[in-house]
Amino acid sequence: MTKPGRNDLCPCGSGKKYKKCHEAGERDSASQGRMLMILVGGAVVAAIAIGIVAYSSDSASGDGVRIWDPVHGHYHNANGVQVP
Repeated sequence: MTKPGRNDLCPCGSGKKYKKCHEAGERDSASQGRMLMILVGGAVVAAIAIGIVAYSSDSASGDGVRIWDPVHGHYHNANGVQVP
């Protein structure tokens, strides 16, 4: 079955034109779906940005650097604190 035109009678039997009866509800649900997609996409981009910033700040502080100390027999970070 094909979708009725905007000025055709609504197939629900209300006697109203399709554009005044059911088309408005279809447009609202389509815009809600579009808005949800935009929000989810924004959340994904924000999460990726937060991950990049967190990774960059860990690397810049030197906490991720491990230096082997043969005297003590374990690793230290760049600040000389023992690292597991």
